[in-house]
Amino acid sequence: MDDPAILVAGETLVDFLPARPGPLADVETFSRRAGGAAANVAIGLSRLDRPPWFLTNVSTDGFGDFLARTLDENGVPDRFVTRSEHPTALAFVSHDANADRRFTFYRTGSADGRLDGRVVPDSVLDSLEWVCVDAPVALAAEPARSALLDLCERARERGCRVAFDPNTRRELWPDEATLHETLDAMLARTDVVKTSVEDLDGTSFAAADPADLAANLFTAGPHTVFVTRGADGSRALAADRAPWGPVDVSRAGYDVDPVDATGAGDAFLAGGLSGLAAGDPLDEVLGFANAVGALTATETGAIDALPDREAVAALRE
Repeated sequence: MDDPAILVAGETLVDFLPARPGPLADVETFSRRAGGAAANVAIGLSRLDRPPWFLTNVSTDGFGDFLARTLDENGVPDRFVTRSEHPTALAFVSHDANADRRFTFYRTGSADGRLDGRVVPDSVLDSLEWVCVDAPVALAAEPARSALLDLCERARERGCRVAFDPNTRRELWPDEATLHETLDAMLARTDVVKTSVEDLDGTSFAAADPADLAANLFTAGPHTVFVTRGADGSRALAADRAPWGPVDVSRAGYDVDPVDATGAGDAFLAGGLSGLAAGDPLDEVLGFANAVGALTATETGAIDALPDREAVAALRE
């Protein structure tokens, strides 16, 4: 098998999903699932027959053993999966009064924040087409934040394209200034950004219209913006300087019965990267990514629900 053309970088952690909807104070039973935005993307790509390199740091504790085993069982190469004695980050999922998902993180001094990009040599970056950063937890902590910024800088210097999902979770950040500075720094190193109107609310890029949002992001660095719209599908907008030229295309979502939206955005990103790496036109990339995201929402837990190509093809028939 050829070496991967994609490297995904970010956190691997444990999600605890509630046995029933409701606020955290009322939930008595949870089920343990492997998670983390970047881990979802990495395993999503592997399910789609495009296993990537995965840069992450996993604890040596029992939860870390469970996570390392999950990555291995899903065909993710472990060359850049490091281990340390720092504890595993835990995320408890609950629902607020509007039935929207809420994440409560326990991660002081956790392993995900010790990610080290120096383990990826320049020779590997030279061979890559894409580096993908989907790391809302890891980017919020040092030294992982600096490591990810440096990795993207090195990748760009070697002609590798960078995809980024801001996936902002403000409760993780020490202050708003650090969040905004990090967004600016990452976007300056980004070619393709996947986001939503809601995700960038409260930032200098915010706009209610996806076209205005994309225009704001173009000035920050990216040449292409994927805007997800949940059940309504997605839209891709590309600037004149994009390698595929100016594009503005939308694709509708798929009619499925949603059960749990956890990880659906990460699944969309995995589907989108798979299409970009294959050289597909952006309208086809959107259609494929929409299907991957939709199928992931039909089961509980992100990783267990990630589809393979056969399932995606069946949905798109």
